[in-house]
Amino acid sequence: MNTSKENILVAGANGTTGKKIVSYLKESQYYNPVAMVRKEEQREQFKIQDIDTVLGDLEEDLSHVVEGIDKVIFAAGSGGKTGPEKTTAVDQEGAKSLIDVSKNAGIKKFVMLSSINADKPESGGELQHYLEAKKNADDHLKQSALLYSIVRPGTLKDEEGTRKINAAHKVEHGKITRDDVAYTLVHVLNDDIAQNAVFEMTEGEERIEDAIKQF
Repeated sequence: MNTSKENILVAGANGTTGKKIVSYLKESQYYNPVAMVRKEEQREQFKIQDIDTVLGDLEEDLSHVVEGIDKVIFAAGSGGKTGPEKTTAVDQEGAKSLIDVSKNAGIKKFVMLSSINADKPESGGELQHYLEAKKNADDHLKQSALLYSIVRPGTLKDEEGTRKINAAHKVEHGKITRDDVAYTLVHVLNDDIAQNAVFEMTEGEERIEDAIKQF
């Protein structure tokens, strides 16, 4: 753990977006990433980069994972190949559990990676259950008394980021790179940006740093 920088727990650090978040935190002069992983063998990839890790399973007790942590980014997900039960267990109940232990630990800010249209799951078609899980997690965070930012991107794609987005409380459904999502999540860790705010984002024409100042 680092004493000169804020220690940031990244839940879902082993995922595609999570790895990008950890990388941006590592480059930052303000933050020290702490990668939360489920399995011992997942730690090595981070250790060789001199990145702190902690073992934690979103379906188990999480009280230990927030020790020494200043802020949290929740970027975990059950993945599209799992059934509704896993989505509920990870995206909803796992998130709620981490929010609860973060509150008890006095975490200074909780940044949630949510999804566009999580405010209206009924519009999601086959994604309705997933969006309901995201909405329930988001609502739990809003009611937690933690300082929070809830970021709801459109459909994620794996291309290189542009550092430009379209962000508003509601945007038309569209795509956005995981790279730009990760970059945005790290930027809203700032205490003065997107305080207790919820916004949607897709690819656009405004610099990320400028687009998120409005919230």
